[in-house]
Amino acid sequence: MKLETEQKTYYRLKKGQTLADVAQFFGVPPRVLAALNELCEEPQAGRVLQIPEERRNLYTVRGGESKALLCGSDETFEERNRTKCLYIGQTVWL
Repeated sequence: MKLETEQKTYYRLKKGQTLADVAQFFGVPPRVLAALNELCEEPQAGRVLQIPEERRNLYTVRGGESKALLCGSDETFEERNRTKCLYIGQTVWL
């Protein structure tokens, strides 16, 4: 029997860094990072953030696009991006 362990990735926020900075560095939509870490406001320096292991293609939403067009269905979009919102300029996982 082979044992597999799940290794999680964590990152300690440095002074002057924002959630958006960390999300961009790790290739994660800011909303997904906020939801995973149960954040309601900008985290303070020193806060340890869990980074999702999942990797997908990042995309910036353009005018005329829908959740279904981007991810196949509204439900898939909402599950992947942890939001029901879709707006121009938003960074999402496809």
